[in-house]
Amino acid sequence: MLVVVSPAKKLDWSERDVTMTEPRLQDEAKRLAAVARELSVDDLKSLMKISDDLAKLNRDRFRDFQDAPAAEELRPAALGFAGDTYQGLEAASLDRDEMDWAQDHLRILSGLYGVLRPRDGFQQYRLEMGSRLKTERGKISTSTGAIGSRNC
Repeated sequence: MLVVVSPAKKLDWSERDVTMTEPRLQDEAKRLAAVARELSVDDLKSLMKISDDLAKLNRDRFRDFQDAPAAEELRPAALGFAGDTYQGLEAASLDRDEMDWAQDHLRILSGLYGVLRPRDGFQQYRLEMGSRLKTERGKISTSTGAIGSRNC
């Protein structure tokens, strides 16, 4: 069984002592972040239909996005998102065996990272699923078709 959940708009960036893994689509996330880094506040506001304050916050997040972030810049996906789904998941209460099971059976959709596993470390960002960024290859949708891939 594979359970797929949506990301949350809210993040919980409190410290967690969990061994993290690297997202399998990390290189694609870096490329998308590089494109998003060049967007203005107005561009982000229009792209994601968000307020000025949120657009400024996320412009700063993309400018701070690192290709090789230090561990303290990352949070495991199951613990870093903080919406209703994640409150119900109560990932912080999972023991090692339960987190291992979740790592194999839970996937979290991400507008930037494509698909994340629970322990995949991610940097703070907001990029709505389905946002269309203009890249050197043309406009691409940030949602990927990688769910069925063995790489996820």
